[in-house]
Amino acid sequence: MRRLYHKIYLVFLASLLTVLVMVGMFWRLGQSDSPYSHVLELAGELAMALLPPADAPPRAQQQAVERLSQRLRADIGLFDANLAPIAAAGRPVPRPERMSNTSVGWLRGEGPPAWSFRLPDRRWIVARAPTRIPNPISGAVVFLLTMAVAIAVFAYPVVRGLTKRIERLQEGVETLGAGNLATRVAIGGCDEVARLAASFNRAAARIEELVGAHRLLLANASHELRTPLSRLRLGIELYGKAPNAEAKAELERDVAELDDLIEEILLASRLDIAGAPPAMEHVDLLALVAEECAHYDDCALEGTPISLTGDPRLMWRLVRNLLENAQRHGKPPVRVALRRDGANAVLSVIDAGHGVPPAQREQVFLPFFQLAGDRKGTGLGLSLVRQIARLHGGEAVAASRPDAASCFIITIPIR
Repeated sequence: MRRLYHKIYLVFLASLLTVLVMVGMFWRLGQSDSPYSHVLELAGELAMALLPPADAPPRAQQQAVERLSQRLRADIGLFDANLAPIAAAGRPVPRPERMSNTSVGWLRGEGPPAWSFRLPDRRWIVARAPTRIPNPISGAVVFLLTMAVAIAVFAYPVVRGLTKRIERLQEGVETLGAGNLATRVAIGGCDEVARLAASFNRAAARIEELVGAHRLLLANASHELRTPLSRLRLGIELYGKAPNAEAKAELERDVAELDDLIEEILLASRLDIAGAPPAMEHVDLLALVAEECAHYDDCALEGTPISLTGDPRLMWRLVRNLLENAQRHGKPPVRVALRRDGANAVLSVIDAGHGVPPAQREQVFLPFFQLAGDRKGTGLGLSLVRQIARLHGGEAVAASRPDAASCFIITIPIR
């Protein structure tokens, strides 16, 4: 049962079916053609054998009715075909009513209900047992109360199970709101509440991941920012003592490095929470890569023209970071290859360096990660490359080739 409204609907259907069954049984017992009516018809035949004929004197009929009343210990009245009283014994009984489709039936009057049945000679006998028959209204009240209790008993486990799961979900939301980002709720069932709990867990995991990433980014950024700031402070002091063109150029390089670092930190923070590229435009990838390769020496490009849909600024940043990484951490020459592989565009950047050790090929894409002994750069370049590739539905990996130990491969779907 995967839908919550199915459960609620089936509970009410089951309750309705129970009501119908009980009403049918109640109606069946009260029908004139029920087994009780056949028994009364048989009783009428037997009474006919004990009673004198219809043309017998009234006294004989009275005596026969009294004997029958004593034997049955019941109130009995005998009526002719015109419903006129002939004889009676015991307390007064109600006059029978003509019924076109049956010869037996209930009679309501003062006191307990009575049964009337027509004899084969068209006379009528009305009999009332000395024990009091329950009032039909009281029976209906008891029936409705029984049904209410049955519905309450059967519906309670379903309703309570639902409310317990909602209460657990509410507690999870309150705990998450109080700052416990590791909060998860138990998932039970396969209905809407279960899917809501699963969505809550995914959202909580995503929030915990984002907050953790931002905390790590903030900690690493504060560490990385100290280096250019310290150089700037020292450069300003030296420039104040002896202004010269070389010191000024060094200050400008430090400012540019600081500006690039801040830009990369802000970009990484934005990409963490982005669900899709900010702008989707037509991008001539081969032209974009060729333009960037022209800024570097010993950088060769080979490839086929490929156009895709993406964010031009992010694609430019992806290519720029890959080339910067090859220039800083690799060795020339740098080879760039762009090819089509089915529905994907595959960009490969290869240099003559030693490459990334196999055990660290995933770690190099973590923010601020740097290989041992390599302190060039901030460690954000490759992290941004993977973020941008995944934002466009692709992937970035570090690999090796038979002809080169250092190779980074970017795969992006062509839309």
